[in-house]
Amino acid sequence: MVHYFNYFMNQRLTQEQLDQIIVELGRLKERQEQELEPEQVKQILDELNLPPELLGEAMTQVARSQALEVEKRRNKLIFGSVAAALVLILGSGIFISQQRSNSLTRVAVQSEKITNTQNGGSNAEFFYRVTLKEAPVGQKLNLSCNWINPSGQTVKQNSYETKSITTSVWDTHCKYVLDSGAAVGKWKVQMLLNGRVLGEETFEVK
Repeated sequence: MVHYFNYFMNQRLTQEQLDQIIVELGRLKERQEQELEPEQVKQILDELNLPPELLGEAMTQVARSQALEVEKRRNKLIFGSVAAALVLILGSGIFISQQRSNSLTRVAVQSEKITNTQNGGSNAEFFYRVTLKEAPVGQKLNLSCNWINPSGQTVKQNSYETKSITTSVWDTHCKYVLDSGAAVGKWKVQMLLNGRVLGEETFEVK
């Protein structure tokens, strides 16, 4: 102890270091004053009529309780960190989902037309060719087409997923083969994106 005292007394200290040392010495002195000597502990136990031989077991239980409290605080901190991470992940997922949803609402039809070819016999194969604009590059679109007869009944529905979009202007199409017994009159075809009608065309079946 004297060796350490002599060593530090020969060191040059800044005022800030000295202030810190004074604070730490005060803390150590206060702790020392709070600590009881073994004889004092025995005297207190005698005054309380408590068995000194159980002191070791009691100290063990206190140590276990303190360790348990530290463990609880640590687990609480871990739980809080995990919860915060989950909130961040969920928030990111929601943000990405909203961004994707917003990009899909901008998709629209730039141009559209109906073409048809004979498919053997009297059957006719109709194509609804659509050029989309504001297509989300890097995504795939879930498209569908409703083929509606002159009575207003949907007689055919095409559902498909596009390839990954590579340009914001994107060509796509759907088709339907009408047989010789198909109703004559004005037909209609609609293209939908996730249930939202993008465009529609009418054509005549004679």
